[in-house]
Amino acid sequence: MGGRTARERLAHAAFQLFDERGYEGTTVDEIAERAGVGRTTFFRHYRAKEDVIFPDHDLLLERIASRLATSRTDTALTAVSEAVRLVLLHYVDEGEVARRRYRLTSSVPALRDREIASVARYQRLFKEFLARWMGDAPGAALRAELMAACVVSAHNHVLRRWLRGEAADPMAEVDTALREVLGLFSGQTGEGETHVVAFTSRHPLDHLLPALRRLATTGPPPGHRTQKEEDQA
Repeated sequence: MGGRTARERLAHAAFQLFDERGYEGTTVDEIAERAGVGRTTFFRHYRAKEDVIFPDHDLLLERIASRLATSRTDTALTAVSEAVRLVLLHYVDEGEVARRRYRLTSSVPALRDREIASVARYQRLFKEFLARWMGDAPGAALRAELMAACVVSAHNHVLRRWLRGEAADPMAEVDTALREVLGLFSGQTGEGETHVVAFTSRHPLDHLLPALRRLATTGPPPGHRTQKEEDQA
Protein backbone atom coordinates (compact mmCIF):
# COMPACT_ATOMS: atom_id res chain seq x y z
CA MET A 1 0.00 0.00 0.00
CA GLY A 2 3.08 2.22 -0.26
CA GLY A 3 2.49 5.66 -1.71
CA ARG A 4 -1.20 5.77 -0.81
CA THR A 5 -2.62 8.30 1.62
CA ALA A 6 -4.40 7.07 4.74
CA ARG A 7 -7.74 7.94 3.13
CA GLU A 8 -6.88 5.90 0.03
CA ARG A 9 -5.64 2.96 2.13
CA LEU A 10 -8.89 2.95 4.07
CA ALA A 11 -10.98 2.94 0.88
CA HIS A 12 -8.85 0.17 -0.65
CA ALA A 13 -9.10 -1.92 2.53
CA ALA A 14 -12.85 -1.37 2.77
CA PHE A 15 -13.54 -2.59 -0.75
CA GLN A 16 -11.31 -5.62 -0.20
CA LEU A 17 -13.24 -6.55 2.94
CA PHE A 18 -16.61 -5.90 1.31
CA ASP A 19 -15.62 -8.34 -1.43
CA GLU A 20 -14.44 -10.93 1.09
CA ARG A 21 -17.05 -10.63 3.85
CA GLY A 22 -19.87 -8.58 2.39
CA TYR A 23 -20.84 -5.05 3.29
CA GLU A 24 -22.91 -5.95 6.34
CA GLY A 25 -20.26 -8.34 7.62
CA THR A 26 -17.49 -5.71 7.69
CA THR A 27 -16.86 -3.37 10.63
CA VAL A 28 -15.07 -0.04 10.89
CA ASP A 29 -12.45 -1.61 13.17
CA GLU A 30 -11.70 -4.28 10.58
CA ILE A 31 -11.32 -1.66 7.85
CA ALA A 32 -8.93 0.38 10.00
CA GLU A 33 -6.90 -2.70 10.91
CA ARG A 34 -6.60 -3.83 7.28
CA ALA A 35 -5.50 -0.30 6.29
CA GLY A 36 -2.89 -0.25 9.05
CA VAL A 37 -4.36 2.74 10.88
CA GLY A 38 -6.29 3.32 14.10
CA ARG A 39 -10.01 3.79 14.57
CA THR A 40 -9.45 7.50 15.27
CA THR A 41 -7.75 7.89 11.89
CA PHE A 42 -10.72 6.26 10.19
CA PHE A 43 -13.15 8.76 11.68
CA ARG A 44 -10.82 11.62 10.82
CA HIS A 45 -11.44 10.82 7.15
CA TYR A 46 -14.92 9.25 7.14
CA ARG A 47 -18.00 9.74 9.28
CA ALA A 48 -19.26 6.16 8.84
CA LYS A 49 -18.58 2.92 7.00
CA GLU A 50 -20.80 3.83 4.05
CA ASP A 51 -18.90 7.08 3.49
CA VAL A 52 -15.90 5.04 2.33
CA ILE A 53 -17.93 3.84 -0.64
CA PHE A 54 -19.22 7.08 -2.07
CA PRO A 55 -17.31 9.94 -3.71
CA ASP A 56 -17.12 13.26 -1.92
CA HIS A 57 -20.48 14.57 -3.12
CA ASP A 58 -20.14 17.76 -1.09
CA LEU A 59 -16.95 18.63 -2.97
CA LEU A 60 -18.47 17.74 -6.34
CA LEU A 61 -21.54 19.85 -5.63
CA GLU A 62 -19.31 22.79 -4.71
CA ARG A 63 -17.43 22.43 -8.00
CA ILE A 64 -20.68 22.35 -9.95
CA ALA A 65 -22.05 25.37 -8.13
CA SER A 66 -18.82 27.27 -8.81
CA ARG A 67 -18.99 26.46 -12.53
CA LEU A 68 -22.62 27.50 -12.78
CA ALA A 69 -21.93 30.71 -10.88
CA THR A 70 -19.45 31.85 -13.55
CA SER A 71 -22.01 31.68 -16.35
CA ARG A 72 -23.87 34.53 -17.99
CA THR A 73 -27.39 34.45 -19.36
CA ASP A 74 -26.12 33.60 -22.84
CA THR A 75 -23.78 30.84 -21.60
CA ALA A 76 -26.08 29.16 -19.07
CA LEU A 77 -26.67 26.01 -21.11
CA THR A 78 -22.96 25.65 -21.81
CA ALA A 79 -22.33 25.91 -18.05
CA VAL A 80 -24.85 23.13 -17.37
CA SER A 81 -23.17 20.86 -19.93
CA GLU A 82 -19.71 21.53 -18.53
CA ALA A 83 -20.91 20.97 -14.96
CA VAL A 84 -22.30 17.56 -15.96
CA ARG A 85 -18.98 16.71 -17.60
CA LEU A 86 -17.18 17.54 -14.33
CA VAL A 87 -19.20 14.91 -12.49
CA LEU A 88 -18.80 12.24 -15.15
CA LEU A 89 -15.07 12.89 -15.41
CA HIS A 90 -14.71 12.39 -11.66
CA TYR A 91 -16.20 8.90 -11.93
CA VAL A 92 -14.13 8.05 -15.00
CA ASP A 93 -10.95 9.14 -13.22
CA GLU A 94 -11.84 6.83 -10.31
CA GLY A 95 -11.71 3.91 -12.72
CA GLU A 96 -12.15 0.50 -11.09
CA VAL A 97 -13.14 2.06 -7.74
CA ALA A 98 -16.25 3.49 -9.39
CA ARG A 99 -17.11 0.13 -10.94
CA ARG A 100 -16.70 -1.67 -7.62
CA ARG A 101 -18.95 0.92 -5.98
CA TYR A 102 -21.56 0.37 -8.71
CA ARG A 103 -21.58 -3.38 -8.11
CA LEU A 104 -21.87 -2.86 -4.37
CA THR A 105 -24.65 -0.26 -4.46
CA SER A 106 -26.56 -2.45 -6.92
CA SER A 107 -26.64 -5.29 -4.39
CA VAL A 108 -27.16 -3.45 -1.06
CA PRO A 109 -30.56 -1.68 -0.78
CA ALA A 110 -29.42 0.77 1.91
CA LEU A 111 -26.53 1.92 -0.26
CA ARG A 112 -28.77 2.18 -3.31
CA ASP A 113 -31.15 4.41 -1.34
CA ARG A 114 -28.27 6.65 -0.35
CA GLU A 115 -27.13 6.89 -3.97
CA ILE A 116 -30.65 7.94 -5.00
CA ALA A 117 -30.61 10.64 -2.32
CA SER A 118 -27.27 11.91 -3.65
CA VAL A 119 -28.67 12.11 -7.19
CA ALA A 120 -31.53 14.23 -5.85
CA ARG A 121 -29.02 16.78 -4.52
CA TYR A 122 -27.50 17.25 -8.00
CA GLN A 123 -30.92 17.53 -9.57
CA ARG A 124 -31.99 20.17 -7.05
CA LEU A 125 -28.85 22.23 -7.75
CA PHE A 126 -29.47 22.18 -11.51
CA LYS A 127 -33.16 22.96 -11.00
CA GLU A 128 -32.43 26.01 -8.87
CA PHE A 129 -29.87 27.30 -11.39
CA LEU A 130 -32.19 26.76 -14.37
CA ALA A 131 -35.12 28.36 -12.55
CA ARG A 132 -33.05 31.52 -11.97
CA TRP A 133 -31.95 31.50 -15.60
CA MET A 134 -35.50 31.12 -16.91
CA GLY A 135 -36.84 33.88 -14.66
CA ASP A 136 -40.54 34.54 -14.16
CA ALA A 137 -41.78 33.34 -17.55
CA PRO A 138 -45.03 31.33 -17.45
CA GLY A 139 -44.30 27.69 -16.70
CA ALA A 140 -40.63 28.38 -15.91
CA ALA A 141 -40.66 26.51 -12.59
CA LEU A 142 -42.03 23.33 -14.17
CA ARG A 143 -39.72 23.68 -17.17
CA ALA A 144 -36.70 24.01 -14.87
CA GLU A 145 -37.78 20.95 -12.87
CA LEU A 146 -38.23 18.84 -15.99
CA MET A 147 -35.03 20.01 -17.61
CA ALA A 148 -32.96 19.33 -14.47
CA ALA A 149 -34.40 15.82 -14.25
CA CYS A 150 -33.52 15.17 -17.89
CA VAL A 151 -29.98 16.53 -17.49
CA VAL A 152 -29.31 14.24 -14.53
CA SER A 153 -30.94 11.28 -16.29
CA ALA A 154 -28.75 11.82 -19.35
CA HIS A 155 -25.62 11.85 -17.18
CA ASN A 156 -26.69 8.73 -15.27
CA HIS A 157 -27.54 6.86 -18.47
CA VAL A 158 -24.04 7.42 -19.84
CA LEU A 159 -22.40 6.76 -16.48
CA ARG A 160 -24.15 3.39 -16.11
CA ARG A 161 -23.12 2.42 -19.63
CA TRP A 162 -19.51 3.22 -18.78
CA LEU A 163 -19.69 1.39 -15.45
CA ARG A 164 -20.96 -1.72 -17.28
CA GLY A 165 -18.15 -1.45 -19.83
CA GLU A 166 -20.48 -0.49 -22.69
CA ALA A 167 -19.21 3.03 -23.41
CA ALA A 168 -15.75 3.37 -24.95
CA ASP A 169 -15.91 7.19 -24.98
CA PRO A 170 -18.27 8.31 -22.18
CA MET A 171 -17.37 11.99 -22.53
CA ALA A 172 -18.42 12.02 -26.18
CA GLU A 173 -21.58 10.09 -25.29
CA VAL A 174 -22.57 12.54 -22.57
CA ASP A 175 -22.09 15.46 -24.99
CA THR A 176 -24.48 13.75 -27.42
CA ALA A 177 -26.97 12.98 -24.65
CA LEU A 178 -26.96 16.58 -23.41
CA ARG A 179 -27.53 17.90 -26.93
CA GLU A 180 -30.61 15.67 -27.05
CA VAL A 181 -31.85 17.09 -23.75
CA LEU A 182 -31.26 20.72 -24.70
CA GLY A 183 -32.90 20.11 -28.05
CA LEU A 184 -36.02 18.79 -26.34
CA PHE A 185 -36.41 21.94 -24.29
CA SER A 186 -35.02 24.73 -26.42
CA GLY A 187 -35.16 23.65 -30.04
CA GLN A 188 -31.78 25.39 -30.31
CA THR A 189 -29.18 24.69 -32.96
CA GLY A 190 -26.71 26.91 -31.13
CA GLU A 191 -26.51 28.83 -27.88
CA GLY A 192 -28.93 31.72 -28.04
CA GLU A 193 -30.48 30.73 -31.40
CA THR A 194 -34.14 29.81 -31.00
CA HIS A 195 -36.43 29.34 -33.97
CA VAL A 196 -40.21 29.16 -33.55
CA VAL A 197 -42.34 28.46 -36.60
CA ALA A 198 -46.15 28.43 -36.79
CA PHE A 199 -47.88 26.89 -39.80
CA THR A 200 -50.94 24.96 -40.94
CA SER A 201 -50.68 21.54 -42.53
CA ARG A 202 -53.00 18.84 -43.79
CA HIS A 203 -50.79 16.18 -42.14
CA PRO A 204 -51.49 14.94 -38.58
CA LEU A 205 -49.12 16.06 -35.82
CA ASP A 206 -47.72 12.54 -35.28
CA HIS A 207 -46.62 12.54 -38.91
CA LEU A 208 -44.98 15.96 -38.71
CA LEU A 209 -43.01 15.66 -35.46
CA PRO A 210 -40.28 13.26 -36.72
CA ALA A 211 -39.60 15.49 -39.72
CA LEU A 212 -39.44 18.60 -37.52
CA ARG A 213 -36.96 16.93 -35.17
CA ARG A 214 -34.76 15.99 -38.14
CA LEU A 215 -34.85 19.56 -39.42
CA ALA A 216 -33.89 20.90 -35.98
CA THR A 217 -30.73 18.77 -35.91
CA THR A 218 -29.67 18.41 -39.56
CA GLY A 219 -31.36 21.25 -41.45
CA PRO A 220 -33.37 20.84 -44.67
CA PRO A 221 -32.27 18.22 -47.23
CA PRO A 222 -30.35 19.33 -50.35
CA GLY A 223 -32.63 20.85 -52.96
CA HIS A 224 -35.40 21.51 -50.42
CA ARG A 225 -37.36 24.74 -51.08
CA THR A 226 -39.17 26.76 -48.43
CA GLN A 227 -42.88 27.50 -48.71
CA LYS A 228 -42.01 31.08 -49.73
CA GLU A 229 -39.79 29.75 -52.53
CA GLU A 230 -42.59 27.43 -53.63
CA ASP A 231 -45.05 30.33 -53.78
CA GLN A 232 -42.66 32.41 -55.89
CA ALA A 233 -41.86 29.60 -58.32
